[in-house]
Amino acid sequence: MQTITRIAELRRTLAKSRGADQRVGLVPTMGYLHNGHMALIAASQAQCDVTVVSIFVNPTQFGPNEDLSTYPRDFLRDEDLCRDGGVAILFAPDAQEVYPSHFETFVEPGNLAKPLCGVFRPGHFRGVATVVCKLFNMVQPDVVFFGQKDFQQCAVVRRMATDLNLPIEIVTVPTVREQDGLAMSSRNRYLSKEERQRALAINRGLSAALDEFLSGERNVEKLIAVAKGHLEAVDSLQYLELVDGDTLKSADSPLRRPAALCAAAYVGSTRLIDNVILELPTW
Repeated sequence: MQTITRIAELRRTLAKSRGADQRVGLVPTMGYLHNGHMALIAASQAQCDVTVVSIFVNPTQFGPNEDLSTYPRDFLRDEDLCRDGGVAILFAPDAQEVYPSHFETFVEPGNLAKPLCGVFRPGHFRGVATVVCKLFNMVQPDVVFFGQKDFQQCAVVRRMATDLNLPIEIVTVPTVREQDGLAMSSRNRYLSKEERQRALAINRGLSAALDEFLSGERNVEKLIAVAKGHLEAVDSLQYLELVDGDTLKSADSPLRRPAALCAAAYVGSTRLIDNVILELPTW
C-alpha cells in the first residue's frame, strides 16, 4: 500500500493504473475507521482493480459549534486497517492541500440538501458536496462507495454527479451495525456505557416501523408513530421523518413509492443519525 499526501503524486500513481486499463474504486472517509468503512473497502475490492481510500476531516462541513477539533483521529491505526484490507492507495492530504490559500469556489447543492440534516446543519452539505467533488477530480475514480447510514449524503452526491456530468458510478452499501443494532459510526466512541444503551432506542424504533411496513402498514403517520414510541430514551430527537426515497420530500399516505424513515437524535452530547429503507414489493 502507498500512503500519498499530495495530489500531484496521486495523479501520477493512478495514471499508471489507468494506463493498464484498471478499474479504480474510491472510498472517501474522515478516518477513525470501523467495520462500516471496512465493508465499503471490501465492496470496492470486489468490484475494482485498485482501491483508493481517502482520509480527510473536512473542515467545511462542520458548523461553528460542531466537533471538528475533537473529531476522533487515529491515523496509524487507520493505515494498518487499510493495509490489512488490501487498499492500494491511502490518500491523506492536509487542509492546505485540499483548500489552498484564497480558496473561494464551492459546490452549492439544491433541494436534496434542505430537509432532514440540512435543517439543523446549515452549510453542511455545501461542504460535503464541495469536498466530494474535489476528491472526484483528484482521484477520477470509476466507482465510489458510500454507506447507507448517510442516506441524505448519498442522495446529494448522486444528484451532484448527475447534474455535473461526472462519469462516476455511485454505490451505496447497506449500513453495518454492531451486534446490538447500533449503526456503526466514528462518533459512537463519544458515548458513555449508559448513553450507548439508550442510543439503541433509535434502531429499535426504526426497526419496529420497518416490521409494521413489512406486515402491510402503508400509513405514513402510523409508521412514524410506531418508531417514535421507542425513542423516549434519547435526550433530544431532532427529526423523525418518512421521506420519498428519491426526492426526500415528505412521503404521502398510502406509501406507493420507495421511502426512507430517517432519524437524528442526541444521546448525551452525541448526535447520531440512522435510517431504514422501505422498499415496496415488486410483485
